[in-house]
Amino acid sequence: MRLKIRHVTNYDYASAGRYAIQRLRLTARANAAQSVEEWRIEAPGIDEAASYTDGFGNITHLVTQNQPLETLSIIAEGVVVTKDTGGVTGRPPEAANPASFLRSTASTEASPAIRKIARNARGNDRLSLLHSLMSVIGDHMSFDTDASHSGTSAADAFAAGFGVCQDFTHIFCAAARSLEVPARYVTGYLRLEDEAPAVAHHAWAEAFVPELGWVGFDVANGVCPTENYVRLACGLDARAAAPIVGLHRQAGEEILSVDVVVEQQQQ
Repeated sequence: MRLKIRHVTNYDYASAGRYAIQRLRLTARANAAQSVEEWRIEAPGIDEAASYTDGFGNITHLVTQNQPLETLSIIAEGVVVTKDTGGVTGRPPEAANPASFLRSTASTEASPAIRKIARNARGNDRLSLLHSLMSVIGDHMSFDTDASHSGTSAADAFAAGFGVCQDFTHIFCAAARSLEVPARYVTGYLRLEDEAPAVAHHAWAEAFVPELGWVGFDVANGVCPTENYVRLACGLDARAAAPIVGLHRQAGEEILSVDVVVEQQQQ
């Protein structure tokens, strides 16, 4: 499937700040499930930005602003060709050993309740165990956009029984790691069947299966990623994989708006 993505992030500040720095993980890269035909980022200072690939394999740009700004717009757009691999992205080139993703963070610490439900997952091998884990978490959780916030931990979301894709993904990572299975948080894009604009990027998990490499699990939707998904970046949790992380000094209150459009194009 040939997908065109346009991801626009706008910041409006109460006053013009004196200095801004943004870390952008906004560049899609190829893996077993996708190839990138074209991609670009438009942002003030992007031409002078430091660019590097981090330890998790994310193409990263570090953009700085030294002049006053009351508004800031960042646009990422491109065309990606995808295929359904059953969620398998394989072994993309990256410095981090899969065992690095056994480490918990404050957002992905497994509570006793998460450890208990992880032990309820059943499977004859690691892949079937992970599919079972996705199912038991999905049975416990209900999707609710008002039930959590960006700082909600896996333990708190699981105890409440409600959350969004970030919470489902954090819980899966916490549960998989409690079973000694490397798991990581993935950000990207999802083409909706009705092609309606999304309000933000999407999130799902990947777990490591030695015979296959990394395999994706979208617990919020109860499926492995298909050709409707475009992978962007990964990390230990939502903050480590966030497409944009930044700081704007002396800018006062910030108003953020995000618009994501994913459209299918003719091959």
